[in-house]
Amino acid sequence: MGSSRVKQKNPSNQLGLNPNWAQLQQLKSHGPKPPRPSNNAQAQTQKPILGKRKERPDAESDDSRINPLFPINDDSSVTDVIAMDCEMVGVGQGNKSALGRVSLVNKWGNVIYDEFVRPIERVVDFRTEISGIRPRDLRKAKDFQVVQKAVAEIMKGRILVGHALHNDLKVLLLSHPKKDLRDTSEYQPFLKEGGRRALRYLAAEFLGVQIQNGEHCPIDDARAAMLLYQKNRKEWEKSVKDQIRLKQKQRRRKPKKKAKQGDLLVDHNPSTS
Repeated sequence: MGSSRVKQKNPSNQLGLNPNWAQLQQLKSHGPKPPRPSNNAQAQTQKPILGKRKERPDAESDDSRINPLFPINDDSSVTDVIAMDCEMVGVGQGNKSALGRVSLVNKWGNVIYDEFVRPIERVVDFRTEISGIRPRDLRKAKDFQVVQKAVAEIMKGRILVGHALHNDLKVLLLSHPKKDLRDTSEYQPFLKEGGRRALRYLAAEFLGVQIQNGEHCPIDDARAAMLLYQKNRKEWEKSVKDQIRLKQKQRRRKPKKKAKQGDLLVDHNPSTS
């Protein structure tokens, strides 16, 4: 008999399975290999941090735009120079003004007094669109006489700064020595063609800030007037002293009143007969 060769079959073929099945099972048992992070992925993870660093100068520039009306410290002591602003409400027929709120700040702009005021007469117009005062603000407000006395004590012996101060003093029923008034509506360099200018225009031109856009804030208005004064204090005080000297010279030059003719005819040494 001739020798015959027997062909050995693959066990997987005997079972009728695909020859790649074994390799597939091995891959599943070990699990897929985690992908290596690419350079692009690393760049993406670092991008937010780098982005913040790039944006930092812009953020700092925003912070650097500080409102000049903000106080530079928290000292709320009563200084030798103070600024005042008042908001009025309508009483009587509505066209008569009465004090509704008064605010005073020191030379740094810190608030030293700020009160809503209950007028003596009944309020018929709160003038909210300008004054910012609402009925609820006056329900627990202080009586006019109490506020008037407190403001008078604060002002006494101090330089008073403000805008159109005659209006504020009028509703307070107070007076103040003219030599101690510093009114931004009357300071010569602030006048335009001889006319007075509104405080909001002075603040925009000389301070670069916007105020009185809508309801007024007496604290901001007082701060604006104070800052206008502080920026021009040296020249302003010099002009005040010059005006005082000029008035003193004018007084000296005034001729003395002539004696009455009747006085000249009086004989202080009458002769005896």
